[in-house]
Amino acid sequence: MRWFWVDRFTEFVSGSHAHGIKNVSLDEEVVDEYSPGFPLLPPTLVLEGIAQLGGILVSEHFQFKKRCVLAKVGKAVYHRFARPGDQLCYKVKMESVHDTGATVSATSYIDDSLHAEIELMFAFLEEGRFTDGPLFGPGDLEAMLRLMNFFHVAVDASGNPVPVYDCL
Repeated sequence: MRWFWVDRFTEFVSGSHAHGIKNVSLDEEVVDEYSPGFPLLPPTLVLEGIAQLGGILVSEHFQFKKRCVLAKVGKAVYHRFARPGDQLCYKVKMESVHDTGATVSATSYIDDSLHAEIELMFAFLEEGRFTDGPLFGPGDLEAMLRLMNFFHVAVDASGNPVPVYDCL
């Protein structure tokens, strides 16, 4: 994964929910160039950040052993633009989990104002189908999770710290 659209995890409860933040900065090329003269974080990248947070929530539920990919955007409603200087607070909740995938609902806030409401469906890829190898290089996912403070806040349903899984 080349870009992360979540800066930091602020809360993570296995099988339940995850919270994270994204700081919108003018020094991000995409913010400055998406709409010349009116810098903003493209709504598709807000969706991508929420999908990354939700995908990690779903993947951790299966100890990162399943290949989890975004399959469908069920709903995406944006109430305002995310502009430079804004801090987006993402809140993702696991709604259902099945053998073939999962659904999550999410909201994004700027300060106390609702920014976006999103519903996503994730699917699990069968081993050997669609890709010839792992979705991440060895250690890449663990490194990404460490950068985003995942292991500082991630707990299981009983409040115990989530382990560093062998497959990471």
